[in-house]
Amino acid sequence: MDENARTGTQAWRLAPATRAGTIEGFADRVSAVAGDRVGLFVSTTEPAFRVEAYRMGFYQGLGARRVWASGPIPGVEQGRPHRQPGTNMVEAPWSKSVDIDVDSSWPPGVYLLKLAADGVAQRYVPLTIRDDGSTAALVVQSSVTTWQAYNQWGGYSLYEGGSGSGSFERRARVVSFDRPYARGDGAADFIGLELPLVAMAESLGLDVTYWTDVDLHARPELLTRHRALLSLGHDEYWTRAMRDGAENARDHGVNLAFLGSNAVFRQIRLEPSPLGADRREVGYKSATADPMRRTHPAEVTVNWREPPVSRPESSLIGQQYECNPVRADMVVADGSAWVFAGTGLHTGDKLSGTIGEEYDRYNPNDPGPDNVQLLAHSPVRCGGRSSFADMTYYSAPSGAGVFASGTNWWVTKLVPACPPGSCPHDPAVIQMTRNLLEAFAVGPAGLTHPSVANYDAVRRGV
Repeated sequence: MDENARTGTQAWRLAPATRAGTIEGFADRVSAVAGDRVGLFVSTTEPAFRVEAYRMGFYQGLGARRVWASGPIPGVEQGRPHRQPGTNMVEAPWSKSVDIDVDSSWPPGVYLLKLAADGVAQRYVPLTIRDDGSTAALVVQSSVTTWQAYNQWGGYSLYEGGSGSGSFERRARVVSFDRPYARGDGAADFIGLELPLVAMAESLGLDVTYWTDVDLHARPELLTRHRALLSLGHDEYWTRAMRDGAENARDHGVNLAFLGSNAVFRQIRLEPSPLGADRREVGYKSATADPMRRTHPAEVTVNWREPPVSRPESSLIGQQYECNPVRADMVVADGSAWVFAGTGLHTGDKLSGTIGEEYDRYNPNDPGPDNVQLLAHSPVRCGGRSSFADMTYYSAPSGAGVFASGTNWWVTKLVPACPPGSCPHDPAVIQMTRNLLEAFAVGPAGLTHPSVANYDAVRRGV
């Protein structure tokens, strides 16, 4: 890829002594195209700040290239967050700090906007630059709806609310993109659970383009222009439009790779905020509490496998989430499978510390394809009982291949964009992922690599 041959830098990293709370911000959209104007909302205790835009990739192992930088911008400490009674939705009703004009000098990719007020007041704002006309082989999808579901900025997420006992009951039922991310220094889960795959794909020179899951929701028909969708480390929250779009693409020969676990576990809806469409994420996690239960039961925000939705994720992925937390070795179940080519791995071999913290399991009694091939079948113990974490693959009637790693930690084992020797990576996982990406980039992988159901054989070997 020509872009990644350009000079990289490690200046995208935050200063080691960065002070929390001195600067933070958010953008008025999760993604943009050339010609868009992106509004940035920033609060800082410093008198001025600047913005630097870094396109994330491999770049000689340095991780990024600086594409744009602002001049000094007046700093303002903005108002406190607003919480909506009933839903506990938190938004930052801030004034816009600056507009950023995205032009053709911003190549499509995942960007981190680095907010810097001084040496120790720094923070990120993530932004994806997409190309809606792209026909690239591989689509890399950032899981911003899952980032937002876990975002505790302002005291409320879809998991917690306030503090002390009963925080789950006081959780938000709606979360908003109109606020900063509390996790990842403002970058949410991108650096830990997504960047290693982005860096690896670009280091291999693969034909890739980028979007977010909100873009899959808004334009699901675009997925059929590509050969594979790559879902990364944690992709839990999907709308009905996302699910329908992925299933339609699979049924038209588009490969799907779920490189994390716990994917497509909860259904959500997206609604507008004052800043634009699809800025509020609705997730009641309860059929009885969701006001849509009587009027639109198919869009009620419960786990996908639960009524009234009743669309188990196994029918798409081939397996589904079971439990957390765990830490375990991955055990190869079928060393003859094509994904293991060049790894030196054989049936029964172990990949140390690859299963965690969440995992998926294949159950032949769950709804789904009947030709699922277990690639790995790993003993785990979770919630006081013994079980197995699985890595699976199946070929759809259309010829599409569907791969699921079954572990959140897969992406963390890939080519790291960090100082040499400071990040763990696994050569076998890297080779398997290379095999997967290269096969999926060619076309319907099931035509050349049809899956062979082997659950009974694997179980007999346990």
